[in-house]
Amino acid sequence: MRKNMVVAIDGYSSCGKSTLAKALAKTLDFIYIDSGAMYRAITLYFIRNQVDLNDFKAVDDALRSIELNFHSKDYESHITLNNDEVSEEIRLMHVSDKVSEVSAIKEVRLEMVKQQQRMGRSKNIVMDGRDIGTAVFPDAQVKFFMTADPGIRAQRRHKEMQDKGETQITLEEVFDSLAHRDYADTTRVESPLVRAEDAIVLDNTDLSPKEQLDFALTMVHRHMPV
Repeated sequence: MRKNMVVAIDGYSSCGKSTLAKALAKTLDFIYIDSGAMYRAITLYFIRNQVDLNDFKAVDDALRSIELNFHSKDYESHITLNNDEVSEEIRLMHVSDKVSEVSAIKEVRLEMVKQQQRMGRSKNIVMDGRDIGTAVFPDAQVKFFMTADPGIRAQRRHKEMQDKGETQITLEEVFDSLAHRDYADTTRVESPLVRAEDAIVLDNTDLSPKEQLDFALTMVHRHMPV
């Protein structure tokens, strides 16, 4: 039984996992760890350095050359890639379109799981991703699996991109990108996106951020160590 508490949040892209995770961490005074940002940062490194994903040695050499670090401000998670602040760039479409392919590589996932488990050994944390409750922290006290209607997810993601100035991307392109990522995430060999048997399903298609936070807090408080 863990002495510290881990809240694991898994689910599909653009379901608001990070929004919920950050809100939970802030309310509970836990540490928020954005696992997706780690995979995105690695993907960005691979893109910048034109790493051949089918070349085992090239991938291994790249992983040995990557140093990721988190720093937090107002519960917003910021990440550096070899001391370069990349928190904004990793959210752009060219990274989003490649991250599932990079995440499916066994060596990448093994390296990330090691780092994520290290982060959760001694602190109360909230971590979101796609295999947190199944592969990274199968013994987490609370696990959520988030989902929402695909059309709603695409609208949310499209608005987010519009707000960041990516106005050339159409809603249809976002929808197709999410569908591609869903397929890649759920069918990959290494740690596919699946709901853990003991995960609490949270469908937020018709929920406001406050409503989903209130629901999640109720579940977390039920499982807190006495």
